[in-house]
Amino acid sequence: MKKLLASLALGLSLGFGLLGAGSLALAQTAPAAAAPAAEAKAPAAAPAAAPAPAAAAEAAPAEAAAVPVPNKGDTGWMMLSTLLVLMMAVPGLALFYGGLVRSKNMLSVLMQVMVTFSLILVLWFIYGYSFAFTEGNAFIGGTDRLFMKGIWDNAAGTFANAATFSKGVYIPEVVFAAFQATFAGITCALIVGAFAERVKFSAVLAFMVLWFTFSYLPIAHMVWFWMGPDAYASKEVVDEMTSKAGLLWQWGALDFAGGTVVHINAAVAGLVGAFMIGKRVGYGRESMAPHSLTLTMVGAALLWVGWFGFNAGSALEANGFAALAFINTMMATAAAVIAWCLGEALMRGKASMLGAASGAVAGLVAITPAAGNVGIGGGVIIGFIAGFACLWGVNGLKKLLGADDSLDVFGVHGVGGILGALLTGVFNSPALGGPSAVGDWVTVSMVTADAYSIAAQVWIQAKAVLLTIVWSGVVSVAAYKIVDMTIGLRVSEEEEREGLDISSHGESAYHG
Repeated sequence: MKKLLASLALGLSLGFGLLGAGSLALAQTAPAAAAPAAEAKAPAAAPAAAPAPAAAAEAAPAEAAAVPVPNKGDTGWMMLSTLLVLMMAVPGLALFYGGLVRSKNMLSVLMQVMVTFSLILVLWFIYGYSFAFTEGNAFIGGTDRLFMKGIWDNAAGTFANAATFSKGVYIPEVVFAAFQATFAGITCALIVGAFAERVKFSAVLAFMVLWFTFSYLPIAHMVWFWMGPDAYASKEVVDEMTSKAGLLWQWGALDFAGGTVVHINAAVAGLVGAFMIGKRVGYGRESMAPHSLTLTMVGAALLWVGWFGFNAGSALEANGFAALAFINTMMATAAAVIAWCLGEALMRGKASMLGAASGAVAGLVAITPAAGNVGIGGGVIIGFIAGFACLWGVNGLKKLLGADDSLDVFGVHGVGGILGALLTGVFNSPALGGPSAVGDWVTVSMVTADAYSIAAQVWIQAKAVLLTIVWSGVVSVAAYKIVDMTIGLRVSEEEEREGLDISSHGESAYHG
């Protein structure tokens, strides 16, 4: 335990030391089509010159009237979406993963998911939200919201506002912060599936502190942070406002709800872990079949329901784009289930419950970056392709890589996330039924079908994917190495054979 506490302290000190360093220089690019999934400080939070004392009293009523009032419907929808994403992690992901491992490791997986999620929520409050969603540089945010300071405005006697994607429309920033906290938590929890059944509990938590700090937060900032639509008040400030956004936002990368930030990011971390930690004892020689496909199916169903908050909630408003993301989350997932079952029937002569559940997750992953960015037809096609692609990912690709990715994190989340990110660039096109992207935030006008280039957008998407893979890969190697040198990553062979439920937690999921 002392080693665990020391490692957690090391991770936190490194996070504050490095992420709090000075801004990095970068070449600014021209404004690009925007990606719908971000937050920005409300313009009212920007510094302003104080009025002269005589004018202050006269200006006060006008200023008070000018403070934007959050829309209650949007606020209610975002609070519900936050609860749905929480349900995705605990119990959804926990049960999905738990059913896939052997019975002697059931509780260890539930613990790793639940405690990882809880740990990240606390870190999000301390520094995560600030470094992800405040102005800093193109790679990382600043310290304006450490410990959530400023969320409550004492002077105004109200909560600070967060921008949505419509001019003049806001939600309370505290609601946005809570919503994004669940994204961070489930992203880290996803990694657990890649090295399940063989890793020290303390090592899991120490790794999560480091990876969350140096991989999740920068990627989230690069993809999702911008200054908000109201900051684009005139054409004269466009370049300045865009230069303050995250790097991938500046590029014009489209990621509606987390194809890069969540799925590719976590999948690469999981794959690196599977390689560095090594294969389970008896892997390839002993049966390691799932102990409860019933629980796995229940977990997959909870994930599907919760994913509506994940995807539709990323619109930040209860509007047409939320509805588009909602129906795409239904249709793409259903298409992927059918595709996976069809693929299994062609390969093995019969479809399986495990395959249907895996297909559902594959469809959910692939539609995540595209949910509000593609038409319904495009969503169905993405889901159908994802079912076949991820089936190959957990069979053919897994054998090619040779890693013991216990619960196929890379095969589903990596392959599905990459596929979805790239196809977003294709089906976002108005010519293929997509809604296109905002080309001018001053007038909030969309890129026309004639001006939209599928090749150009797919290239931007590919660059975003590659940057995420490299960034997460490098951070993951360093984080695993640090944990291995301080705590040690793996339990002993005797403890692994006994099962982590007993050896790590002193309890058993089943009796008798």
